[in-house]
Amino acid sequence: MDDIKKSAKEAGWRLSKYNLSADIPETDSVAIANLFKGTCAAYNPLEMYLLSVLDRLPENHPIIPRFAKRGIITRTDELAALEAMGRAACGLPKRVMLTICPTMNCNFNCPYCFEHHRPGKMTREVQSDIVALAERMLDVFGGMLSVTWFGGEPLLAADVIENLSKCLMSLAEKKGAAYSAGIITNGYLLTQKNVDMLVKAGVTSCQVTIDGLENTHNVTRYLERGGATFEQIIGNLRNCRIPFKVHIRQNVQESNLDSVPEVREYIRKLAEESGNRIDYAPAPVTGNKATEERGSEVRYLCEHDLGEIGLPREIARFQSGQGYFCGSQILRSVVIDEKGRLFKCWENAGDPDYAFATAHDWDPKTPMDTVFNPDKLTMYLNTALPNGDSECRECVWLPLCSGGCPNARLHGMKMCFPLRNQPEKYVLALYDQIKKRKRKQLENSLTTQYNAGINNHMPERSITHEN
Repeated sequence: MDDIKKSAKEAGWRLSKYNLSADIPETDSVAIANLFKGTCAAYNPLEMYLLSVLDRLPENHPIIPRFAKRGIITRTDELAALEAMGRAACGLPKRVMLTICPTMNCNFNCPYCFEHHRPGKMTREVQSDIVALAERMLDVFGGMLSVTWFGGEPLLAADVIENLSKCLMSLAEKKGAAYSAGIITNGYLLTQKNVDMLVKAGVTSCQVTIDGLENTHNVTRYLERGGATFEQIIGNLRNCRIPFKVHIRQNVQESNLDSVPEVREYIRKLAEESGNRIDYAPAPVTGNKATEERGSEVRYLCEHDLGEIGLPREIARFQSGQGYFCGSQILRSVVIDEKGRLFKCWENAGDPDYAFATAHDWDPKTPMDTVFNPDKLTMYLNTALPNGDSECRECVWLPLCSGGCPNARLHGMKMCFPLRNQPEKYVLALYDQIKKRKRKQLENSLTTQYNAGINNHMPERSITHEN
């Protein structure tokens, strides 16, 4: 009896339910992306044949471990695993993520904005509360302290950013935690003085929105009391020496959809001329609670399928399944407004109806005992996977999107993966990106070795196109 060998099927092996495939043009190979494991590789005809007869292969066939490592075959209940990862992520120690709004005031009045602006900025007392909160969170979660400056327009309260950054960086050092910071700003106040301050504040990345070239941009991104902003923003990006990375986001809607290639090229030249590290990515403007409340005033929502436009962004987000969509679904991530109130979603910042606690009172050691509105905390934590939505739970894209934006879902909107009906396009673009990255890594490695004086003949090596 000991000599009887099981088949792979009898041993429990089966194809993953989260495989996507596409024929690679001008080759006889197939690219397969596994969304659960976060892998993408090319498979030759022999490998594809072995995959097709998996049920009949012996369990100890040498191809089994290779397929299993890449996740394209499995013995795991993948959906159950995603659910478990979503629950576990809620409390896993990794890093503390604070999104801090030093003010909810803004010098712009963009018609599609989801925020409720108001004057005022964060007091020293609230800043002290935030530092104390950060310490409590680091004691529970450890790891890294990650800060995103948000608003409103955060640079309207540059002094708050400067002071609070010093305190938070000092705290991280005391706790032996790494520190990182980024800022989301409209760029109008991104002067050299503020850039220098942000560098000292530990900021290593910045997001600025450009809605198009001058005439298009100024239609949707204008000053609070009226007035153009494009020239000032571009002047800052061109003339300031900015040592951190600047990500240009173009909010794409019906009126500027055709401008994407032109804006992309404009930003490329701007980066080249300025010497600053500036990149570009378009993003669709979609509905949200605030824009719905503004009714007919909001005429700038994008109704087109922007799968093609958003392809690079979705490729960049490719990773192994983690069971949740964003920080609103994990305990170690909070949004803090200028009054010290805590929220789970950026889109709710400053709205008292969505605050669940205060920076002064909340303690992650006893998260439900130190809140004044428990439902506004639990409603987000419990959306890690879309319970009750059978269509979503059976979707092949589930490991990648985890049901999509929880805030949209909680408000009755379902925002599916933009390329859900174009899996072959996504797989080929993903495979091509991974192939380019591997080639670049190899080139950099060879250059490093050459510069180090390693001039001996190096044998030709193959590249495995796998994430």
